[in-house]
Amino acid sequence: MSFMRLGRVALATALATTIGLAAAAAETLRLSHNTGDGTTWHKGAEKFGELLAERSGGAMQVRVFPNAQLAGGDQMRQADMVGRGALDLVVTSAINVTPLVPEMAVFSLPYLYANYDQVDATTAEGGPAERLAEILEDKGIVVLAWGENGFREVTNNVRPIASPEDLRGLNMRVAGPMYIDVMNALGANPQQMQWTETMTALQQGVVDGQENPIGAVIIPQQVFEVQKYLTTWHYSYDPIFLGISKAKWDSYDAETQQMLRETAAEAMAYQRQITREGTATGIDFLRERGMEVHEPSEEELAAFREATQPAFDQWAERVGLELVRAFQDAIASVN
Repeated sequence: MSFMRLGRVALATALATTIGLAAAAAETLRLSHNTGDGTTWHKGAEKFGELLAERSGGAMQVRVFPNAQLAGGDQMRQADMVGRGALDLVVTSAINVTPLVPEMAVFSLPYLYANYDQVDATTAEGGPAERLAEILEDKGIVVLAWGENGFREVTNNVRPIASPEDLRGLNMRVAGPMYIDVMNALGANPQQMQWTETMTALQQGVVDGQENPIGAVIIPQQVFEVQKYLTTWHYSYDPIFLGISKAKWDSYDAETQQMLRETAAEAMAYQRQITREGTATGIDFLRERGMEVHEPSEEELAAFREATQPAFDQWAERVGLELVRAFQDAIASVN
C-alpha cells in the first residue's frame, strides 16, 4: 500500500473516530408529557428538541415520551420525578402540579380570566407567574418557559349544557382536585382520572363527559368522536410549562442555561400559537364533525360564575389571597 493511500486511510479513520466520539458525547435528555403525539403539547416538545439540537450543534438531543409513559401513565407523578432528578424534562399543565405545588391552582380558578391578553399579562416576564416559578424551583423544577393548554370547555354525551342545572347528576371526568370542588358546586359527580384512561371511559359510558381545551386536546385527541355536546363556557384556564430538573440545570454553565431558556421560549411561543390557531378554527371544525355546540350568553355565563364562586373562594384561600390578588391586579392592568 502506498504512503499516499495509507495517509488517506488514516485520515478517514481519524474522521470516523472523531464523528463517533462526538456522537457518543452527545447528551440525550428525556422529556415526558401527558398527552398523545398528535397534540400541540407534543409538537411544542418536538420543536424544543429540534431547536436545541440545532443550536447546540448536535451536542444536546431531546427524546420525547408522550402519554406520561415514563411515569407509568400517571400524569401527576411526572413533576415529582423531575423534581427528584429521575426525569430530565417535563411538559405538563399547572393543574397536574397542584399535588406538589397547590399554589399552581391559581391559574385555573373558575372565571379568573376572560381572554388571552389577561393570561399573557400574568405569565409575561415580571408577571405574578414568576412567583410560581420560584416555588417550583424550591421543589426541584426550573421553569424554562410557559406554554398553553387553554380555556377548558365542557363536553358530554347526555344533553346540551346551558345552565348549572344541566350538569346535575352527570358523571364528569376531571384532571385535578380543584375541578372536583368546582364540579361538586355545579351538582355534577366528578371523577378524577388519568387522561390515558379517559377516552376509553367516555367510549364505555363510565363517565358522561369531560372538560378540556379545544385546540390543545379536544380536536387533536379526537374527543369529538366519543362526545356529542360541547359548551364553550371558558370556565377555567390551564397553562402548561416546560420544566427541567434543577439538578440537571445546575450541572450546566451559564451559556448552556441561556441557550436552554431561549430555545424553550421559542418552542413554547410556537406551541401557544398553534394552540390558539386550533382553538380559533375549532368550533366550526367540531360542528362539521357532528358536535352540537352551545356558545353561552352573558347571562348564562353569569349563572355559571355565580354557581362556581364558592369553589373560587375555597381555592383562593388555599392558594393564598396575596397571590390571587397579584394575578387579579395583573389582569386588571389589561382591562
